[in-house]
Amino acid sequence: MSSIPTHAPIPTLSPGLLDRMSHEADPLADDTVATLVGPWTVLPEGASRADHLAAHRTQWEYLSLATKQFDAWTTNATLGTWHADEAELPLEIAAALDSYVQQARVLPPWADKAQIERAEALFMDSGLLSIALLFCASLPECYLVPDLATVLHISGQLEKHTEYRVRSTAAMVFPVMMKGGLTDPSGSGIAQILKVRLIHATIRNLILRGHPAEFNATSPAVPALPTLGGSQGMHQSLFAHGWNLAEGLPCSQEEQAYTLLTFSYVYLRSLRKLGLGLSEADERAYLHMWNVAGHILGIRSELMAHTMDEAAFLFDRLQSRGLARQIPSNDPRPELGRALVNTMADSIPVNWIKAFPTQLVTHLCGKKAARILGLQRHVAWPSRLLFSTVLGIARGVDTVMRWVVKDFSISRLITRLLSYQYLSQVLMNEARPLKLPDHLLNKVNTMMGTWHEDTKAPRWMNRFEKRMGRRPTVEA
Repeated sequence: MSSIPTHAPIPTLSPGLLDRMSHEADPLADDTVATLVGPWTVLPEGASRADHLAAHRTQWEYLSLATKQFDAWTTNATLGTWHADEAELPLEIAAALDSYVQQARVLPPWADKAQIERAEALFMDSGLLSIALLFCASLPECYLVPDLATVLHISGQLEKHTEYRVRSTAAMVFPVMMKGGLTDPSGSGIAQILKVRLIHATIRNLILRGHPAEFNATSPAVPALPTLGGSQGMHQSLFAHGWNLAEGLPCSQEEQAYTLLTFSYVYLRSLRKLGLGLSEADERAYLHMWNVAGHILGIRSELMAHTMDEAAFLFDRLQSRGLARQIPSNDPRPELGRALVNTMADSIPVNWIKAFPTQLVTHLCGKKAARILGLQRHVAWPSRLLFSTVLGIARGVDTVMRWVVKDFSISRLITRLLSYQYLSQVLMNEARPLKLPDHLLNKVNTMMGTWHEDTKAPRWMNRFEKRMGRRPTVEA
């Protein structure tokens, strides 16, 4: 097993680049959304909620109509022939959406299909293990940065609707990582990413109440609109929030690059911490695949890492800058963190191991992260001792047994079992299925149906996993 990499700077990370990227967004997606909503009406201070809703009723309607049309983006192939419905949207808006899709759906010239296919195989080989690392490492690292946590809070009340937002994240990751997600016409990765890219641009436009290109570090803060606050709609909540532009744009290039690394670098780092690290070639392939996804998402290539050393350097730089920024008076991070681990704990039927998700977050992200997310104070010392003991025994047994059985891993078994519980009880709950195209739901169901067939585990481990519960499916 390789160790956590020493930090090596990225050759393209020029001085001042991150400062500039904190105030740069995504011109293509931002132009599209600006055409969609048009200019916002400036109302006098103290205007009522009814006044704001009435003044911008057309914008809310167009946003709703456009969002419904995106449901037709089920596969990558549909993007090539898709056209916005001109019967529902003005010609100018329909043309802007058509242009966005045709420009954004193209893979970068440096995309390597062999590397992408290698990364897809790695994800599917890890299968259920990937779910645990996504929700016990990638998402918690996202929540640490105050600006990102604030946007998550105001855009979806994540701590109140955790399951819905978590399923939304999975609904992007699965299409990207499953076979052919980015390279096959029948895949859905590109289609899902283009939806997320427009969501990011919509968030920026609503919070700033204008095109991001019109704002810079010296622009005055966007004031909150107290009379519109408390609205139940996501769009209205974003519009009312306000923003301090001195430290950057919402969903800036800098923040999106950091988020991208939570799905690639943090995942690979977590495998290493569990004693399941991949080869250097596999790690490069995984980083490459997410860099391709990042390009489709509109992230600049200068903000991409190609090795674990580069990724570690960039991730630490971006996280340090994010943590140094002003923390809101009502810090949303503890609520977000606790809501996430509580949702995972609720899916575990055995009381004495319900604290394991919290402890796994602490192990994978560190004690400082756990403190910021408000997790440590809620774990009794017997639970901490139990987790440490289980982890220590697992690592010790794994080390010894691998002399006899290649790839033997109790850590992998335990993490897969936690993932299975979460996937079956939350993500693949029959009453609240993932919002995925039918063919993708079928693939996820297949993975669930063969979840106990771990190619890296001996037969007795597979038999043990098989006894742990039923294999749920979701009707396509």
